[in-house]
Amino acid sequence: MNRREVIKLGVASIAATGSLASFGGFSALAQTKMVLKASDVHPLGYPTVEAVVRMGKKLEEATNGRLSIQMFPAMQLGGEKEMIEQAQVGALELARISVGPVGTVVKELNVFNMPFIFRDENHMRKVIDGEIGKELLEKISTAPETRLIGLCWMDAGTRNVYTKKPIRKPEDLTGLKIRMMGNPIFVDTMNAMGGNGISMGFSELYSAMQTGVVDGAENNTPTYVTHNHHQIAKYFSFTEHLIIPEILVFSRVVWEKLSPEDQALIKKLAAEAQQEQRQLWDAMVKESMEKLQAAGVTFVTDVDKEAFRAAIKPVYDKYGAEYAEMIQRIQAVQ
Repeated sequence: MNRREVIKLGVASIAATGSLASFGGFSALAQTKMVLKASDVHPLGYPTVEAVVRMGKKLEEATNGRLSIQMFPAMQLGGEKEMIEQAQVGALELARISVGPVGTVVKELNVFNMPFIFRDENHMRKVIDGEIGKELLEKISTAPETRLIGLCWMDAGTRNVYTKKPIRKPEDLTGLKIRMMGNPIFVDTMNAMGGNGISMGFSELYSAMQTGVVDGAENNTPTYVTHNHHQIAKYFSFTEHLIIPEILVFSRVVWEKLSPEDQALIKKLAAEAQQEQRQLWDAMVKESMEKLQAAGVTFVTDVDKEAFRAAIKPVYDKYGAEYAEMIQRIQAVQ
């Protein structure tokens, strides 16, 4: 089944749900078997994918098969932009997406997109597990324009630059076109770091690096190896300029048709998935490092992070005032 057919099926399921509701009201849905479609850009086995697959098994067991999750991994339904659009209209129930695209809609989330906002990954985890994390998920769920429900956070590690040469200081990025996620903060961050930030969809990246449209990208080690980017860009430089959590969202169109009991169950299982994904993530980072070493990748660890921290000051000058209060709250988390 190709991507277009899958999407058509999703739209058809919405139409079927609508007709069901018109005959028996939403109470009929409580007795109707539903297969919730989930999507991710990553392949089967990737921590975010596996966490949702496990969540689906728990959901099926808890509802005696009435509710289940069908995963469409590896960009089968498109990139994150397409996944968000499908979730917004109800053609897709669950989508694992980055904060970047949502930050353009829910401005408060952009604070997580600021460079060096977290001291390290452990600091980020404490923030998303606490009141700030709950508060920002609620922002997603209540902002009318998102048409999404924020279920839980997921770990995506630290983002680091990879190219065909080592990057140790801002000057090393001069003249290099580096792919960034589609959010102005990210492009401005790379420009401030010394490179030329290019906004580009993830699905286009491999061929863009292969053909020289871009000179490199930035991401975590599991993504770098899983999508074979290490075959082209052999130098992985630990700049750790971004530590951005990811989000599991649910289509609000479909969510509002679920019973309060089903909503509560899905939220409970999502909270469990947040913690399970973290364990899967840590294991995969270790495994990815071993694979990359065996593949001959050069890890650049002597990066002048203080030079990069100083370089991104213009980003805080431009965006920081809007998030000043939240930045202080994040920095206060110990």
